Amino acid sequence: MSIAEKLLPEFDREFASTRKFLALVPDDKLGWKPHDKSMALGRLAWHISDFPGYALSVASTPGFSVRLEDLPKRRSAWVGKTRGAILERFDADLKAAREALATVPDTAWDEHWKMEFGGQAVFDDARRTAYRMVAMNHMIHHRAQLGLYLRLNDIPIPGTYGPSADER
Repeated sequence: MSIAEKLLPEFDREFASTRKFLALVPDDKLGWKPHDKSMALGRLAWHISDFPGYALSVASTPGFSVRLEDLPKRRSAWVGKTRGAILERFDADLKAAREALATVPDTAWDEHWKMEFGGQAVFDDARRTAYRMVAMNHMIHHRAQLGLYLRLNDIPIPGTYGPSADER
């Protein structure tokens, strides 16, 4: 069994779980923040909708770069969006990301992958590490953050690795 074949069940499970959380984002609370230093709920959800694209990039490119001049536009891209637009964006790259992951040969997992932010490397390691950190762990971290935002707005949380307190 290839490395990619071993990763696909986790990919399917984690992205399906993340989509369940995104499907609960309330359109009337997109600007809500738990603290002044926190991201708005809509911005957080929009960022989470990036992760199929990140997974696709890790599986199919040698890296990517975000220019500093693009940051204001990226940070405000969620404004005026709805839960439907967030889910549409999440779904847009999901199939392609899964297909790309499925075709990564075992030898490619040790190839170099680099992410730059404003010309500075923020990640520079093997593709296998990029997949885990940039695509999966980062998404799971923000999904948990979204779960807290939902909880603080009295929205029942779905189970992730078993039933949630709301499902018991």
